[in-house]
Amino acid sequence: MSTPLEQQTDEREALQSIYEGDPQFKEIDATTFQYKYGEEDDYKSFLVELKWGEKYPDEAPTINMNTFYNRSLLPAVKEGIQAALSTEAEQWLGCGMTYTLFECLKDNLEQLTAAQPESAPTVAVVDEGVGALKISDADADADARKKEPKKEQLTKAQKRRQWERSDHKGDRARGWDWVDIVKHLSQTGSKDDAQSATEIPTPALHPLNN
Repeated sequence: MSTPLEQQTDEREALQSIYEGDPQFKEIDATTFQYKYGEEDDYKSFLVELKWGEKYPDEAPTINMNTFYNRSLLPAVKEGIQAALSTEAEQWLGCGMTYTLFECLKDNLEQLTAAQPESAPTVAVVDEGVGALKISDADADADARKKEPKKEQLTKAQKRRQWERSDHKGDRARGWDWVDIVKHLSQTGSKDDAQSATEIPTPALHPLNN
């Protein structure tokens, strides 16, 4: 009678032959095997991992449904798949059963994944605090734009006069901002003061020969 180790060796060779070229099947090590069901982008897709113990096949393999690939699988669906495999394994104790367990899932795939949604549920998470902050920031930016002083748009003539008052290097000529005394007095003083400031006394003419 074959020992469990000899049975495992024979079954491993059989699995390698049967699943050769099948991308869904993967041999992790000498006693651990995986099979993927469904397409990569299918939300109902899942992966089953079976690990043989020292006494396999006289005892059922360890069934692992908690791989990262199954992160989107509903807990109830995982439990259903594991229960179906455990029930099937009990019927094949003493015999190589890995191929049988993998294949039995194919036959009951639709039933086992009936509770799994077709796609990921869309959940809108609204953080009121952050939302309020974002709105507040947006309003503040809008207010800041409103309060920004508008740049004075000069006409070509104004730009030319401004250029002529400068030394053509960007520096304005000395005295460009001096106050026009006459104009200043006319705006701040009385009319008489302004008039007296503008009137220049004319010297009296005297005849040369008197």
